[in-house]
Amino acid sequence: MDSWEKAGRISAEVLEYGSKLIEIGGSAIEVLDKIEAKIYELGGKPAFPAQISINDLAAHVIPENNVVFKENDIVKLDIGAHVDGHVADNAKTIDLGNNEDLVKASKLALNEAIKVIKPGAKLYEIGSVVEKTITEFGFKPIKNLFGHGIDIYELHARYSIPNFDNKNKSELKEGQIIAIEPFATNGIGMIKDGKLSGIYNVTNIKQVRDNNTREILKFILENYNMLPFAKRWLLKKFPEFKVSFALRTLEKESIVYHYPQLPEVSQGLVSQHEFTVLVKDKPKILTKVD
Repeated sequence: MDSWEKAGRISAEVLEYGSKLIEIGGSAIEVLDKIEAKIYELGGKPAFPAQISINDLAAHVIPENNVVFKENDIVKLDIGAHVDGHVADNAKTIDLGNNEDLVKASKLALNEAIKVIKPGAKLYEIGSVVEKTITEFGFKPIKNLFGHGIDIYELHARYSIPNFDNKNKSELKEGQIIAIEPFATNGIGMIKDGKLSGIYNVTNIKQVRDNNTREILKFILENYNMLPFAKRWLLKKFPEFKVSFALRTLEKESIVYHYPQLPEVSQGLVSQHEFTVLVKDKPKILTKVD
C-alpha cells in the first residue's frame, strides 16, 4: 500500500495548499501552475490536469489565462497525484460568497457516504445516502456525475459510484480503491457537455502515419501513460502548431478523447467534495490530511 498511501498524502496536502491560494482577485491559472508544481515537489506526478470549475461549471475546467476569482464565486478545486501509476483523487469547494449551505451539503454527503463503505456494500446504498443528505439541505445531487473505481494508471475503473439511489446492487470488494465525489446543486441536478476543455485522454493505441503526430503520441504515452493530460502541458515541450495538428489528428483517428466542460443544465451553482477510499470493514480515507 505504500505507493497508494503516498499518492493519497500528496493529493491531500496539495488540495489543502491549493485551496488556500484561492482568493478574490487571484489568477485561477496561476493557482493551477502552483498546484501542479507542488505535486512534483512532494514526489508525485499529476494524475490528471488540476481543475478549477467555478459556479455552474461542475468539472473538467482549466480556466482561461484571464480568469480571476470574483466575490460570490463558488470554486471547485479537483486535483490528483500518482506515484508509479497509483492514483489518488480528491476535491473540495471554496466559497467566496454566501453559499455555506450548498458547500456543507456535498461535504456532509461525502462524510455520510464514507460511513457505509465496506466490503459487500451495494452501490445504490452509497447513492441513497448521498441523495438523502443533499436533499435534506434543500438541494439536489447531480445524477449524471459519478464517483469511480481507481486502478493503476486508470483514473476511472470499475465501478461508477452513484450520487443517487440508482438501484444498482453491485457490491464493493475488499481492497478496492474508490473515489466518492458528491456534487450538490441548487439547479435541476443534471450536467451537459459544454465547450471543450483542453483535457485529453488516450483511449486507443494504434499506429499513425504522420511523423509529428507519432512523436507527440510517443511523448504522451511515455509521460502520462493512459492518464488524462492537458494541451497546455504539451505546449511546454512542443510548438503550438505541432501540438494542435497532432491533437486534431489523434482525435480524428479516435486515439484520444477530448473532454468537454460540464456545466449544470439549468445554470445552477454546484459544490463538490471528494475523497479516495480503500474499501475495508473500517474504510481508510487515503486523501485525508492527518
